[in-house]
Amino acid sequence: MPVSQELPCLMRAWHAHERELRGWLIKHVEDQHAAQDLLQDVFMKALRQGKGFCDIANARAWLFEVTRNAVTDHLRRRRAWVELPDDLPAAQDSPMPAVDSLASCLPRVLGELSDEDRDAITECDLNGMSQEDYARKLGLSLPGAKSRVQRARKRLRAQLTLSCQVTVDPQGQVCCFVPRA
Repeated sequence: MPVSQELPCLMRAWHAHERELRGWLIKHVEDQHAAQDLLQDVFMKALRQGKGFCDIANARAWLFEVTRNAVTDHLRRRRAWVELPDDLPAAQDSPMPAVDSLASCLPRVLGELSDEDRDAITECDLNGMSQEDYARKLGLSLPGAKSRVQRARKRLRAQLTLSCQVTVDPQGQVCCFVPRA
């Protein structure tokens, strides 16, 4: 059975919007042949919806969303890749060793925080508990738990800066510190 008889809702929507979709594609892709290929892809995606296409409340909006996504994918595929030369120097070592050695300072600084701050940092940041679970555990609202964790993180950062003389680079990465004796 032909598509026009099997899915009259698709054919009505397609005929109503095909010209507008084609114009939009040509404007955004700037290549008539690529626009025609993308238009055909959009039609095939609509066709794959089968009878489900008839249940779409706003066929025009759906067709334009699929078209916009098709253009995005097309432009990503078309992006030029630059070949890197073989003699390109290797990237410098990352600042991670400073972060790893900073771990020796962390237990002492955690001990200097209030019980509430230490608990928030330990549960959410060190033990990996979600803030939602943390809120449930303490009987707090989620925004309340998030605020508590954020305040604890600020106080931990201030204490690390004070006690271990932590320094961060312009990107906010730990670059160096002075461990306490």
